Amino acid sequence: MPWSEEDFPLLVAGNSEEMTAHLGGPESAEALAARHRRYLALDEGGDAGCRMFRITAAPPGTAHRPAGAIGFWLSEWQGRQVWESGWHVLPDLHGHGIATSAARLVAARAQAAGGPRTLHAFPSPTHAASNGVCRRAGFTLAGEARVEYPKGTWVACNDWRIDLDTDG
Repeated sequence: MPWSEEDFPLLVAGNSEEMTAHLGGPESAEALAARHRRYLALDEGGDAGCRMFRITAAPPGTAHRPAGAIGFWLSEWQGRQVWESGWHVLPDLHGHGIATSAARLVAARAQAAGGPRTLHAFPSPTHAASNGVCRRAGFTLAGEARVEYPKGTWVACNDWRIDLDTDG
């Protein structure tokens, strides 16, 4: 589902020590509010083709409910423009394949959006779950790299990519 005004609680829920351990730690309330505004602006056409989505899920025996967030946006990588993706799934829903399914759907959306012909994800080499999502969703490991995240901080990451000129 496209990101909406009502999705701010998902950012708050994903801002725990546990959920941000591989991202430099929780953000301030002001930073979360700014992130929410950026996500809303993406869906209002603020950046052609870039989108954020609320992930909903219904693991066996449960009703559909918000499960996390995923998106894709334009990014500069190694001197060229690419799509970049990132996600989070709430801890009580880990292990159900929700992030993998969402990553496959986002790859299809990025492919349909036109523009750059690769989609990248940059999880920490020590974040086994996100690296597993990349592998299961059809990304190919291009190697290790360093990215700036948060702004001003360079961190080690794995560079996973999907070639959008193929079926993934």
